[in-house]
Amino acid sequence: MKILIVGGGGREHAIAWRLKQSAGVETIVATPGNPGIAQIGRCMPAPNSIAGYADIAESEEVDLTVVGPEATLVNGIVDEFRGRELRVVGPTRAAAQLEASKIFAKQFFSRAGIPTARSVHTASYEESLSEIKRFAFPVVIKADGLAAGKGVIVAHTQEEARHAIESLGPLLVIEDFLDGEEVSFIGLSNGDEILPFEASQDHKRVGEGDTGPNTGGMGAYCDGRIVTRDQAGVIMDRVMQPAIHQMAREGTPFTGFLYAGLMMTADGPKVLEFNVRLGDPETQVLMHRLEDGFLEALRFAAGGERAALRWREDPSVCVVLAAAGYPDKPRTGDVITGVADAEASGAVVFQAGTKQAGENLVTNGGRVLGVTASGANLQQALNNAYVGVSKIDFDGVHFRRDIGAKGLQRWEGSGHQQAAGN
Repeated sequence: MKILIVGGGGREHAIAWRLKQSAGVETIVATPGNPGIAQIGRCMPAPNSIAGYADIAESEEVDLTVVGPEATLVNGIVDEFRGRELRVVGPTRAAAQLEASKIFAKQFFSRAGIPTARSVHTASYEESLSEIKRFAFPVVIKADGLAAGKGVIVAHTQEEARHAIESLGPLLVIEDFLDGEEVSFIGLSNGDEILPFEASQDHKRVGEGDTGPNTGGMGAYCDGRIVTRDQAGVIMDRVMQPAIHQMAREGTPFTGFLYAGLMMTADGPKVLEFNVRLGDPETQVLMHRLEDGFLEALRFAAGGERAALRWREDPSVCVVLAAAGYPDKPRTGDVITGVADAEASGAVVFQAGTKQAGENLVTNGGRVLGVTASGANLQQALNNAYVGVSKIDFDGVHFRRDIGAKGLQRWEGSGHQQAAGN
C-alpha cells in the first residue's frame, strides 16, 4: 500500500515510523512532513487548501490517507476526500465539532449520557464573571474553540478566574474542578464500532510537579497498568461506545480516532474533553509500544474488517525536548546535536519542531523532539529515555525530569530519579 500522512509533527513521525514496519506498506508520503519523516518516506510541501490535499492523494495514487492535525479535520478534509471517493481515516467536519467546540461537546455529553463535570457555557465577559459565582474554587475555564492544548486554565482565586476569562473569552465553558488522575484513552472507529488502544498518560504542564502553564504535552508514558481491565471496560461502556452510538443516531457517524481525556475520579471516569485525532505525545508511546496491527486498524476505520491490535508488555516513555521560550514564544533556528547518539543508545527520536538548514538540524517549533524508549518496567523505560535525552543538546533546551513519576509512586513505591545531563 501507498500511504499519505497529513501533518508534520511528532505524532505524524510516529505514525510513519510504525507504518514503515508494517508488511503491507510499500511507500509513505507525508505533507508537509519533517526531517525525521523524510528519512523513512517522501515529504511534499503542504498545499494551500483542503482540496490541495485531495489533489496530492489523487496525483500520488495513494491507497489510504491518515490525517494528524485537528485543524485540518475541522476544516473538512475528510468530506473533500470522500466526495472524490478517496479512502481516508478521520471524522467529517460535522463530527469533528466534538473537538472544535467545547460547548458543542458538553451539550453532546449530556445528550449521550456521558459522565462529565457540571458546567455552564458563556458568551461574554460579563456573563462569565456572573456565572463563575456558581462554582467553588478551584474552577476550570476553557476556551470554546481549538487552542492546541493550551485553552484550559484552572483558576484558584477570583483574580485568577478574571484573568482567565479575559485571556480565553468570550465563548467559554466554566466547569467544576474534578479530583483524580488524568488518563488518555483513544479508540479507532468505523462509525459503528470502536477499537480501543491501550491507555496512556500525558503531562500537560510545562514544569515539574505539574506546575506552570499548559502546553501541547511535555511527555507521556504507556503502561498496561494505567487502567485495569475492569476500568477499561467501564470506559468503553460509559464513554466510548455511547459516543459512537449517539453520533450515529444524530446522523453524523464518527470515523477515525476518538480521544477521551478522562479524570479517574472516586465516582468513576469522567470526560474532561474529546479530541478527534491521535494525541501528541501519546501517539509516540502508543506507536512505540504497539507490536502489530496498526495498518489493519486503519483499514478497519476506512471500511475494512475489524482488526486486532497486539501490544508489547514493556512500557514506553516519551520525553519532549522543548525550545527556549516554549510555550509562550518559542525560539527557532538553534542547532540540534546528538540525535544519532540518542538513537544509538536505544531510544527512538521522533522529530516535531525541526527543519534542515544545510547540514544542520535546527529547531523550528515549540516542541522539538520526543525521545522515546521502553524497558522491562517503567523505571527502566524512564532510565532508557533519559539516557537518550542526555545525548541531545541545543541552546535553550528544556524538558521535564518527572515524566512517569506518578506511575512509579503508584506501582513501584519509589520517587522519580532525576535525569542526568542537559
